Amino acid sequence: MSVPVKRTQWDEDLSQFRKDHGLSKKVLLNCCLVRRIISWASPKQKDSVEDELELSAARHRPEALEQLEAQTRFSRKELQILYRGFKNECPSGVVNEDTFKEIYSQFFPQGDASTYAHFLFDAFDTDHNGSVSFEDFVMGLSILLRGTVQEKLNWAFNLYDINKDGYITKEEMLDIIKSIYDMMGKCTYPTLKEETPRQHVEIFFQKMDKNRDGVVTIDEFIDCCQNDENIMKSMQLFENVI
Repeated sequence: MSVPVKRTQWDEDLSQFRKDHGLSKKVLLNCCLVRRIISWASPKQKDSVEDELELSAARHRPEALEQLEAQTRFSRKELQILYRGFKNECPSGVVNEDTFKEIYSQFFPQGDASTYAHFLFDAFDTDHNGSVSFEDFVMGLSILLRGTVQEKLNWAFNLYDINKDGYITKEEMLDIIKSIYDMMGKCTYPTLKEETPRQHVEIFFQKMDKNRDGVVTIDEFIDCCQNDENIMKSMQLFENVI
């Protein structure tokens, strides 16, 4: 006769995080980063998250939970769970690009996720120092999971604006869309033709580039997305592979 495993308070908190804090099953299934963080979140020691945050170890120290709670749409409990998972996988306090590539290669083994993971990492790496801190991570997740439409579109624009010059070119948008299709691999149905990504970019630009100067500004991008239901649905593709 097997003995039931006693659930710890941490198990209860983790279960509550999945169920009651705005992360629907669909979001959890679609959001690779959240799924990975939750899998990381099993405690490896008895120290509380509060104690860990106070340690003066030789590693990147996150901002106080109170400050992050004020800056994001996550509760203190959610931030504790996210930090536990983040720290278990990344004791140094930062994530590098290789970790992003590893995550996406595991969730999309049928395709090549390396290029998309590179672009996504750059979008999370807001200060462009080659690493993503816990603050960078939760600020990005907060927008993607709970941000307003305007905030999500600003984040999407930043993703497509690869060189961060304030404009999206056709080639930049093509690079992102191709990287998504490359990552999806054989999952797409019907099977995409080689010219499909470029055709989609041409359609997007015809609608977005209002003054026909060959680039899309953030105002053009947001205005078009908010006023064109089909474009909005297409731009949401990236949300399903975060």
